[in-house]
Amino acid sequence: MLLTILWAIQFLFASVVLFQGALTDRVVVDWDIGYVSVNRDGINLRRAIGVNGKLPIPPIMATVGDTIELNVYNSLDKSTSVHAHGLFQRGTTHMDGPAMATQCGIPPNGTFTYIYNLEQTGTYWVHGHDNHQNSDGLRAPLVVYEKAESEPYNYDEDILLSLEDWFKEEYAERERQTLDPNESFPPPHGYGFGLINGFNGNDTEPLHFQPGKTYRLRLVNMASLMWFQFSLPGHKMQVIEVDGINTEALEVDGINIAPAQRYSVLVTAHDSNEFNYIYNATLHANFIPPSPGLTPRVYTGKIIYNPDAPQNQDTVCYECQGFKWLDDIELQSLDKEPELVADRQLEYEIGNQLFSTGQRLDHFNNVTFAHAKVPTLYTALSMGSQAMDSRVYGPQSNAVVLNHQENIELTIHNPNNMPHPLHLHGHAFQIIEYGQANSRFPIPEEFQGVATTRYVNMPVKRDTVSIPEYSYVKIRFCADNPGVWLFHCHLDIHFAMGMAMMFVEAPDVLQETLKIPNAMYEFCHTQDIATVGNAAGNKLLDFSGLQQAPTVVERVSNSSVSD
Repeated sequence: MLLTILWAIQFLFASVVLFQGALTDRVVVDWDIGYVSVNRDGINLRRAIGVNGKLPIPPIMATVGDTIELNVYNSLDKSTSVHAHGLFQRGTTHMDGPAMATQCGIPPNGTFTYIYNLEQTGTYWVHGHDNHQNSDGLRAPLVVYEKAESEPYNYDEDILLSLEDWFKEEYAERERQTLDPNESFPPPHGYGFGLINGFNGNDTEPLHFQPGKTYRLRLVNMASLMWFQFSLPGHKMQVIEVDGINTEALEVDGINIAPAQRYSVLVTAHDSNEFNYIYNATLHANFIPPSPGLTPRVYTGKIIYNPDAPQNQDTVCYECQGFKWLDDIELQSLDKEPELVADRQLEYEIGNQLFSTGQRLDHFNNVTFAHAKVPTLYTALSMGSQAMDSRVYGPQSNAVVLNHQENIELTIHNPNNMPHPLHLHGHAFQIIEYGQANSRFPIPEEFQGVATTRYVNMPVKRDTVSIPEYSYVKIRFCADNPGVWLFHCHLDIHFAMGMAMMFVEAPDVLQETLKIPNAMYEFCHTQDIATVGNAAGNKLLDFSGLQQAPTVVERVSNSSVSD
């Protein structure tokens, strides 16, 4: 109870910052990133990464048109960086945050101020993007409110529910277990715990509903590995936002939320306070075999209409048979942007294979991702006309150079036994189609014959799509935001294992328009990281000094994991 009270106090503090920002149109947030010792799941005390000596990190809240100044001081013993997940960073790709993509990490004892000019509204989050520090706690919700006169939906109160998975081991140990061929599958870290608003999901403060009022629930999955299945039995939810994009309202009973995805739903309270209710937030990953008491983990929170009223037992359900679960392709973006006409079509297959290093690694089209020796953005800025040649970014960047304003169609095949949430930096994309993946290997019978589904009327837009097992997705976006943008699986361990690629968008435009602050170059120099040249810090296609890219030894299965 004490922990949840502390969360409420931190939330109130964030609200005060919001109020001050509304007056000054600047929201100033100070983060001293350092190690903390915490017990978040109610069982395990462990080292984690927090801010200002605390974890959870208070949410950041602002209004469209504001400017967030996020002042970061690094008290860790390794570099750090911060990514505002879902913000397009239009014209400010150097503020996007991923280390060795758009910047060098902030070194120990270093300071930097991220500037976010808020041109979008909706539900986002901020997290570490160096050394996979997101997994160890460096993450917080970010809400950008619409101005009252422009809000498209009416509701009485706004409620934030941040969802996290949490493991007893630090990320580095979980990565070691996953990559070690002698470890069993699933490794022990597969059995994570669920957190709601920063603490064990069963200890979260109840939601308080008043009869007849309408509530906006903002659901943010900040997990590093696990999905959340969310429902409010006895209530209907109207989905009105997905990944920061307003949608036409769609009524559902429940939502399956992949890591990095966000939703807003409207819920209208019953007219009577005769009963209280529950909500369900079930932590699961369907690629981890069920184990009673370990996975899935069912968390229930209370919805209080009247402290003295009984709970409505007729609406208590956990698997909730007969529920309508959201299928995101049924949504339509509120701006009704028509389907883009593709100028270029790209097709990829993702998966996990045995590489020449002797490891099973993840890949896009058999290229396992690794950062170059020079931040990719700095290569784009320093290579002149050669920056239009994707080869200069190195064999493992899997870089694709995009021309300014061309429409891109991506078809991603996932012929594997687990879903993957793929996130595109710098853009939201239209979801055009889902279907059964192409595969050279047998697809299990229960996944055969999956029907192709396309959007209806107008496509939904989002920045993180969960591709089901043995399926493909077709997405489209316009290359209207010059910059360097990662496209990667948002399961931290899969990103670390190489399931990523990179779009270098209009480097010719970048060279004419973007100036990097000197402080960012100094971060590189302090850590002996080159800031000019190709991926190896050399001229043209000279990659001497760059580690040789591993190759696929033999594709022996369509598995995404070492099982």
